[in-house]
Amino acid sequence: MGAQLRVYKRRIRSVTATKKITKAMEMIAASRVVKAQRKVAASTPYARELTRAVTAVGTGSNTKHPLTTQAETVTRSAVLLLTSDRGLAGAFNSNAIKKAEQLTERLEREGQEVVTYIVGRRGIAHYNFRERKIAESWTGFTDEPTYADAKKVAAPLIEAIEKETAEGGVDELHIVFTEFVSMMTQTALDDRLLPLSLEEVAKEATPKGEILPLYDFEPSAEDVLDALLPRYVESRIYNALLQSAASKHAATRRAMKSATDNAGELIETLSRLANAARQAEITQEISEIVGGASALADATAGSDR
Repeated sequence: MGAQLRVYKRRIRSVTATKKITKAMEMIAASRVVKAQRKVAASTPYARELTRAVTAVGTGSNTKHPLTTQAETVTRSAVLLLTSDRGLAGAFNSNAIKKAEQLTERLEREGQEVVTYIVGRRGIAHYNFRERKIAESWTGFTDEPTYADAKKVAAPLIEAIEKETAEGGVDELHIVFTEFVSMMTQTALDDRLLPLSLEEVAKEATPKGEILPLYDFEPSAEDVLDALLPRYVESRIYNALLQSAASKHAATRRAMKSATDNAGELIETLSRLANAARQAEITQEISEIVGGASALADATAGSDR
């Protein structure tokens, strides 16, 4: 019985140490998600005004720019998947990967070849394990992405869509990321970045009833689009990186809180079992003492006769 009690005590010490770790990770994730939320809020005005500028140029001119013109036949599409470098985030990465696989299946059913780009070690590991081809990948900045990171990711994607498909280019660019809705809700989404649908972008960028002004462009609307559209893609990718970072930290916080709560419940259960084992041990010792005393009394009484 003493050996069983030692086992319970050892497990209680182990679970208590684990609980301290998960509690610390929960607090760190809570701090990081607040910072990530602030960055998302700070990037929104820039993205909104840049979207308005792109919309004004695209709708205010008759320029047929390759980044705003839909191909007659879409043969190849690029899919950018945003995951995290680290785990311990519940279903965060698996949901994003599942959404990317669903998008890939849909595009392939439509007869398109899919070129995959991935941010984050978790997504890369998933695709490498299944021996799936990755065109390009990036790691090391998913927890705290910067605009420079977004530019680094956007560059090969913009280059790919500017090329002809016969030269290895793509007709469309899609992005899969996790939208931060609240501390309790994060949703995996897929969105088409390019070519731009000016009607949809105009609805998003322009308040209801507002009419965009008309502009004259120097040197030309096409040159303005050449400068604006890469910045638009960079800002969209940057916002998606920030959304994914905030979602990952929120998912980690929730997972660590659940682990901490479960550890507390396990400690209570083990403590009850340890107490029961201790009581059984004490009861057994008392029974042995009483039995020994009774036997000694019987032996003494027999010798007196």
